[in-house]
Amino acid sequence: MTWQVEVDRDTCIGSGMCAALMPEEFSLDGPVARAIAGSVEPGETVLDAADSCPAMAITVRNGAEVVGPRP
Repeated sequence: MTWQVEVDRDTCIGSGMCAALMPEEFSLDGPVARAIAGSVEPGETVLDAADSCPAMAITVRNGAEVVGPRP
């Protein structure tokens, strides 16, 4: 099972928090971030990356269920 990770490029402000937490999964692509693979193994760190995004531009899904950012 993997989770799907999306970065809303229209919302992203390019803070780099996600890339700092998970450089293997996120990178800065010009002024905004992008998810490198789009799917990740479930884990706390990817949820932390979604939670720490100041623009709330990262969405983590388990199938149709949104699991991050956490409320």
